[in-house]
Amino acid sequence: MSKLNTLSHDVSLQKLNTFGIAAQAKLFLPIIDLAQLSALRDDVSLRQMPRLILGGGSNLVLSDRVDALVLHMCLHGRQLTAEDDDFYYVTAAAGENWHAFVQWTLSQGWPGLENLSLIPGTVGAAPIQNIGAYGVEIQDVFHELQAFDFETGEVVVMNKKACAFAYRDSIFKQQLRDRMVILNVSFALPKCWMPKLAYADVDKWLLQANIEKPDASDVSRAIIAIRQAKLPDPQVIGNAGSFFKNPVVSATIRHALLGNHPTLVSYLQPSGDYKLAAGWLIEQAGWKGRNLGAAGVYEKQALVLVNRGHATGADVRALADQIRADVFKQFAVELDIEPNFY
Repeated sequence: MSKLNTLSHDVSLQKLNTFGIAAQAKLFLPIIDLAQLSALRDDVSLRQMPRLILGGGSNLVLSDRVDALVLHMCLHGRQLTAEDDDFYYVTAAAGENWHAFVQWTLSQGWPGLENLSLIPGTVGAAPIQNIGAYGVEIQDVFHELQAFDFETGEVVVMNKKACAFAYRDSIFKQQLRDRMVILNVSFALPKCWMPKLAYADVDKWLLQANIEKPDASDVSRAIIAIRQAKLPDPQVIGNAGSFFKNPVVSATIRHALLGNHPTLVSYLQPSGDYKLAAGWLIEQAGWKGRNLGAAGVYEKQALVLVNRGHATGADVRALADQIRADVFKQFAVELDIEPNFY
């Protein structure tokens, strides 16, 4: 039986992207084993086609027609692969649901991922974006990953340095964007664990719950509750989570902005620069709760763009461009987009 016998034409992706955009893939293949990727590489016509690697579809804005070979990562499995005096090393396949994986690690008594609870998407997509929330990023708990190299046909192991992590960025969004397919990811979860409670919202929730010495599951519950209160459920309102990166500016620029905007929300970085709250900038520009065509800005969190019913990728792009233009006009600050457009 051919490894490519499940290849399909003109497949709807509407239920496979959290924005709920009614896109169609020219070709679609669910990936359930490594042999399929090797077979794709051996097929000259398919190897030359543009590829879109699809996980949970949570960091993606699609056009109506995706003229590409869409590879839907359906690899599953998770296990404790090793441990030493300092860490539990836990590995999950690329197609595992991220939040379910986080909850599983906590249930096993392996803390470290709790601050990343309820982030939509899959394990394989997490390093690409270097996902982060509430003071923790993937790079903080990352050990290594395995990826299939379409150029050589080999499976390679990549450590943290090789992944070139940066703020919501990695080598997989840059030089290796169309070359590598992540197969599984391993995390180093600390045996000597301390809660990371740098955000006031988390402290406030724990205080209201009368939890003085939180464990990892307490922190996870706090973050789940906070995210549910602020962010729309993609099953109810189509969205891709936080749509813009928080811009980082120099202390000089931040000082100048404060002169005109005394309530500016900013956070000091180890470098001495300041991270500005993109949601605050967007709200001040008057976009919170507003719509542009079938796309809009969420009423409870200006950082989130939503599908009001039948939004297209072009609708979302137009809204994002207008927001960026208005923020730049008012603050002279550029907003960068987090999701990928395809």
